[in-house]
Amino acid sequence: MNFSVFGTGLMMGLSLIVAIGAQNAFVLRQGLRNEHVFAVCLACGLSDAVLITLGVTSFRQIAALLPWLDPVMRYGGAAFLIWYGAKSLYSAFHSSGALAVQETASSTFRATLVTCLALTWLNPHVYLDTVVLLGTISTRFPGHEVSFAAGAATGSFLFFFSLGYGATWLRPIFSKSASWRILETLIALTMWMISFNLLRAL
Repeated sequence: MNFSVFGTGLMMGLSLIVAIGAQNAFVLRQGLRNEHVFAVCLACGLSDAVLITLGVTSFRQIAALLPWLDPVMRYGGAAFLIWYGAKSLYSAFHSSGALAVQETASSTFRATLVTCLALTWLNPHVYLDTVVLLGTISTRFPGHEVSFAAGAATGSFLFFFSLGYGATWLRPIFSKSASWRILETLIALTMWMISFNLLRAL
């Protein structure tokens, strides 16, 4: 293990994942609701680890073999994000007045996990960050790709678990229904902005 390369991978992984996106917004929301937090954070971290490994080992071959994959992922991801954004906006304006975090209707474990995985695997930006960008950067460290991938994957786990469980500190703020409505509205706008960018790139 080359710890210098590991550190570079860690910092690169964190720098790419910190920007707000569909996946991060969902993890934050689950953390605020204290609902299936460990499973959501673990699913996001493991998904990133798989994609980072894929990028470091074979992203060039995949792009050459499956040229149709990019537009399919963009359309599918955009459609899902539009639906999820509408769902969040509906929740912001049509839920009952009892919108305190601890009182919101809970989702089943299965439904939460399916949504989490869809936000991850149907989002082309995730592939751009993990498979393409990190895969490209890893080529700068011939012979130490494993160290780079391990560092980047560690960064993902650290970020998601910090975001999910760190949301606890924000819970007093979101005990007010107005704060929760604002969050749901911001999540909806974020989803729609990402979907717009995906479609515009086609």
